Amino acid sequence: MATTFESPAAPPELGRDSADLAAFGYQPVLHRKLGRYASFAAGFSFVSILTTIFQFFGFGYSFGGAAFFWTWPLVFAGQFLVALNFAELAARYPISGCIYQWSRRLAGGLIGWFAGWMMVIAQVVTAAAAAIALQVVLPSIWSGFQLIGTDTALTSHDGAMNAVLLGSVLLVVTTTVNVIGIDLMSKINSIGVTVEIVGVLAIIALFFANTERGPDVVFQTDQASPGPYWAAFLVSGLMAAYVMVGFDSAGELSEETKNPRKVAPRTILLALAASALGGGLMLLGALMAAPSLSDGELSTGGLAYVITAKLNSPAGSVLLGCVAVAVIVCTLAIQTAGSRLMFSMARDGKLPFAKALSTVHPRFGTPVWPAVVIGALGIGLLVLNLGNPAIFATLASVCIVSLYLAYLLVTVPLLLRRIQGLPAPEDKTLFHLGRAGIPINAVAVIWGIAMVINLAWPRPEVYTPAGGSWWQLWAGPLSVAVILTTGAIVYRTVVAPPKPATPTTEPAPATP
Repeated sequence: MATTFESPAAPPELGRDSADLAAFGYQPVLHRKLGRYASFAAGFSFVSILTTIFQFFGFGYSFGGAAFFWTWPLVFAGQFLVALNFAELAARYPISGCIYQWSRRLAGGLIGWFAGWMMVIAQVVTAAAAAIALQVVLPSIWSGFQLIGTDTALTSHDGAMNAVLLGSVLLVVTTTVNVIGIDLMSKINSIGVTVEIVGVLAIIALFFANTERGPDVVFQTDQASPGPYWAAFLVSGLMAAYVMVGFDSAGELSEETKNPRKVAPRTILLALAASALGGGLMLLGALMAAPSLSDGELSTGGLAYVITAKLNSPAGSVLLGCVAVAVIVCTLAIQTAGSRLMFSMARDGKLPFAKALSTVHPRFGTPVWPAVVIGALGIGLLVLNLGNPAIFATLASVCIVSLYLAYLLVTVPLLLRRIQGLPAPEDKTLFHLGRAGIPINAVAVIWGIAMVINLAWPRPEVYTPAGGSWWQLWAGPLSVAVILTTGAIVYRTVVAPPKPATPTTEPAPATP
């Protein structure tokens, strides 16, 4: 049964934020050290436009040509509607593990558990997929980073092997940082986000100062893949869909944020809006500055090709270094958000080994085992597919499908509660959509369903570009089925084990 929206009175002897958390029935055990910028940095670094656009620009351009640019504002508009709903929930429920907590308080324990389960899986896979992006950047800075073979392309055997090695090393580093504490993590993340923002601005300036063509390039479709353009446009839109997720991270860290009811809603919206603006300008600038739109380099080299072509100097390497920093803090932020979600579910006894996963280190103030588990599982995903280039597109697609489904398990119950009559918060200064809530929420649900279908559709050009088995082609729907089936087994055996039958008090029938 869903709980009510208003929390009970909290013990007055606690600090304001801690008392607020205690009112929800949780003891404050995490260290509350994050301010506004650190909260914003958590969401911005999860989206990480430098990481994901560098990783997937070639994918989008190879299908939609220059006009794939329009998928960017389209996806932003849809995701911003989702973010508006999340911002309202962040003001109501300032609790770690927000996707799980929001869903279960809107729709009950079962739906909430599956939302958290799918989000945990998505974040484990996303951490692995983000770590892979080092391969796109580091060998371009220095050939010495290509430790295996000579072909640096992510889709080659050598490139895939090297990506797994670099990604595994990165996950070991981010796990260590997450274990040491939120203070170190937030400092590294904030510095990294500052470097990323400076890098974004510098790259935009470089592109717009060295243009080869005008902004009307975004209407060109001559480099699109064969067939009707709407089909190519839908595929190219997956690039933006891969990027604009994770803005809810500010909510995941609510228990470590000062004044989270006011801060988290703002930083959720700001992280997505800033990412959309910076990313859109980078896309436009790259299309205007690329030496050629038809030589195939944009599809294979992406933004790194444009940067090195326009600034083949130490300054260009510095910009690529900013991208490498962005990859590092992106992986760090994803792992941090995932560990808080795992901790939140374990604290409620909703995961296997819940006691260990919900234990907070007395000195560091961090849930150590969730960070270790996510790091180990991420490395396991990479090693399991060592040398297989097809893993990268599959990993990205599978994790994003799971993530969008988890978002739907929040927005759909929220819409139902709005239709039934969602009470306004007692504190009128908190973020609230008011009368606009139902239409915004309804369009966000429609948008989420459309994106899940588009992401999971078994397209050979997405899941088996170099050929492969049938199960790779159907990786999206199959992964959802496997995640749900596994989740049902875990829920049945761990979360809600069957109660022993009550012995009957009636006498047994007489033996004839």
